[in-house]
Amino acid sequence: MKRALLALAAGLWLAALGRDRFDDWVDATVLPSVQITTGAEVLARDGSLLRAYQVGNGLWRLAPGPVDPGFVRLLLDYEDKGFYAHSGVDPWALARAAGQAVWNGHVVSGGSTLTMQVARLLEDSGTGKVEGKFRQIRVALALERHLTKDQILQLYLTLAPYGGNVEGIRAASILYFGKEPRRLTPSESALLVAIPQSPTSRRPDRSAAVAEAARDRVLARALSDGLIDADQAKAAMTEKVPTARRPFPMLAPHLSDRVIAEGGRQTTIDATLQAALERLAAQSIRPGDQLQVAIVVADHRSGEILASVGSAGYSNSGLGYIDLTQALRSPGSTLKPLVYGLAFDEGLAHPETLIEDKPTDFSGYRPQNFDHMFRGTIRMRDALQQSLNIPAVAITEALGPAKLLQAMDRAGVKSRLPVGQPGLAVALGGIGVSLQDMVQLYAAIARGGVMRPLTHSTPTEDGPRVLTRVAAWEVGDILAGLSPPPGAPSNRLAYKTGTSYGHRDAWAIGFDGAHVIGVWMGRADGTPVPGAFGADLAAPVLFQAFARLKPALTPQPPPPPETLMLATSQLPKPLQHFRSRLAAFAEDNAPQVTFPPDGAEVELLPEGLMVRVEGGTAPYTWLSDGAPVARAEEAGAMLLPETGRGFVTLTVLDAEGRSARTRVRLR
Repeated sequence: MKRALLALAAGLWLAALGRDRFDDWVDATVLPSVQITTGAEVLARDGSLLRAYQVGNGLWRLAPGPVDPGFVRLLLDYEDKGFYAHSGVDPWALARAAGQAVWNGHVVSGGSTLTMQVARLLEDSGTGKVEGKFRQIRVALALERHLTKDQILQLYLTLAPYGGNVEGIRAASILYFGKEPRRLTPSESALLVAIPQSPTSRRPDRSAAVAEAARDRVLARALSDGLIDADQAKAAMTEKVPTARRPFPMLAPHLSDRVIAEGGRQTTIDATLQAALERLAAQSIRPGDQLQVAIVVADHRSGEILASVGSAGYSNSGLGYIDLTQALRSPGSTLKPLVYGLAFDEGLAHPETLIEDKPTDFSGYRPQNFDHMFRGTIRMRDALQQSLNIPAVAITEALGPAKLLQAMDRAGVKSRLPVGQPGLAVALGGIGVSLQDMVQLYAAIARGGVMRPLTHSTPTEDGPRVLTRVAAWEVGDILAGLSPPPGAPSNRLAYKTGTSYGHRDAWAIGFDGAHVIGVWMGRADGTPVPGAFGADLAAPVLFQAFARLKPALTPQPPPPPETLMLATSQLPKPLQHFRSRLAAFAEDNAPQVTFPPDGAEVELLPEGLMVRVEGGTAPYTWLSDGAPVARAEEAGAMLLPETGRGFVTLTVLDAEGRSARTRVRLR
């Protein structure tokens, strides 16, 4: 009774104020801030929610978004029919509430408008004290002079209490119904209208019967006011209210943390694929073995990351909170495709070139194959497919470890070397790299040798060339001939596995004509996993990941026109059998390119490009970016046919397999 009389007195007092004094009083109101703090959000490529973050004190409050118009109609019908007509306070509603209270001896209905409720929520002013009610009236009147009706409505939709640590319709709709509030059923809308009137007692997860009764009263009002028909009301009242809260979306949690740290929000992640691969990651490890798994999926044509799984579970179990897509790990044999690609680029070898797999001492370094066996003379193609160590080290010796590191740098692979100068062990994984960077390297090979930075947000452009398109295609063709793991579909997926020293890291990275996927498995603390190999552990997960990405592989591209498609016996003699460049240069009378000098910018003549070789043994074979273009029967000058403008690597091979090279820019 007292509250009703005070409310009536407040209304009469406001009416008695002089117009000018009243306006001055409203204008002098010190308004609370209407800049509401909401939880950070990370969105998938389609705008759906990947992950939301709480605001202070563990509160779930999200930025407003589209809301079902049916909900808004029910809200205004039940809470404030005159919302778009009044100026913040509805004197008739206050008078009616006071009269009902006097007649019935207790409060029957409230007289607060939605604007007054917003005023209360902004300042957390109580409703049971005279001072609080007067303050709400004053703030409501002032708010109406500074904000539009829609802005005030948005404030209510953001701040309305839904029990416990939940505020706002978006958070409530996601928690209770598992969906955004843009499309709600009449039953769902009515429940979300009813809860804020008494958020503690009407929480459906704690008092389902009370919540259901409150929902039905909203539906009954909507029926009587003609917002819904009898059939709709009956159907809505038969729906069960939710009896438990749903978890907030938490997809790509590790990536989301990085996005928030970068100040971003939108990502390129495919939410459906991300969820499927997170399930795959969880299923791929056995409880108790302390294994972890990380997966990165990208469209190598655009550089967009479509999925990023940092661990099998974002928890303390197995150090799952560590983002293992970013951790620096030994890549094992997954660097070998780059080693072979550089050899093809330099004119040192061809996929059909023969190479020796035999015990070799590289100045004190004596690498062994994983099975401690030797294959003797073997084709480069087979050596890469079998992931033999000795041929890879022999090629790296010929190239020089620095050239391998330079190529990694062009591919955007950030690496960590052991103390000291890089040695030949780099080719076998003696370096620290991340899974995402290795996927970026393979994406460059898949894109014809041109690097494009992988991105989870801002589109990127082409970067440096890592390999010529011929060498990149040749590497991809070799990897596509690798047999799939047992039980996997037989297809032309170009892939490579790797196992680091001590069985600490198991890798599998593969690509088709459109996508690239990388898988890492191991223990997050870097301890060994006895008996773990990339082919056994990570490769099956790679093939399963592709199966979840799409039903069939995108075909690999055809070979570039300049690709040399010959058997070993048909190759130029210097390319038939691999010979270390260092050994060749160490011999007397090794060939030398005396024109054009390395690093020069040369103008093409109408007849072609002038070149000159001295030393060595005739005949000579000239190669442009790894492809033979001319043969000379004697040393000296000759014209090469035009090979196109831009940067080009020219290599000359003599009859003994010795070589020299120069890299120039043609204009």
